[in-house]
Amino acid sequence: MDEGPPADPIPLEPGGVLDVFLGPGELYFGDRNTRIRTLLGSCVALTLWHPFARLGGMCHYVVPSRSGAGPLHELEGRYADEALALLFAEIRTTATCPEEYEVKMFGGGSQFVGAAAAGMDVAARNVDAGLDLLHHYGLALTSMHLGGTGHRQVVLDVWSGDVWVRHVERTAYLQPGVSRA
Repeated sequence: MDEGPPADPIPLEPGGVLDVFLGPGELYFGDRNTRIRTLLGSCVALTLWHPFARLGGMCHYVVPSRSGAGPLHELEGRYADEALALLFAEIRTTATCPEEYEVKMFGGGSQFVGAAAAGMDVAARNVDAGLDLLHHYGLALTSMHLGGTGHRQVVLDVWSGDVWVRHVERTAYLQPGVSRA
């Protein structure tokens, strides 16, 4: 029985890895020798990875978009719509198209008790903005870990496309001198 050619082996971590940490509002696009990581609360990270070219990037956006219309401005990664536009600009410098990338989305953890009830749930607005943008551009998510409470550590290994997530749920905070019942 012919089983066909063997599957590509899982790529091992290459030597000389460039390890990039993204702060809020930052993004990075790199090659197979790159690892990109970030720490998220209510912010959201989008990862894009090309399985054949072994190129990929991540953005860490803070809010959905700029408020109000103003004069022309330079794009900033802190806004969801502009961060995705900046990643697309990086993709255009390669011989690839956004539709060829695996897209994953993480974050949007609520950080404040009662924020949703008060109409100030930036985490939920960030998640909705990312989902809307991906739908607008016809990009389907291959994986996501969204919402809840607390923070997430996210790591993208561009050589393999693996994304590692550590989610720490927010626990109730105790006031000094008050114990749990």
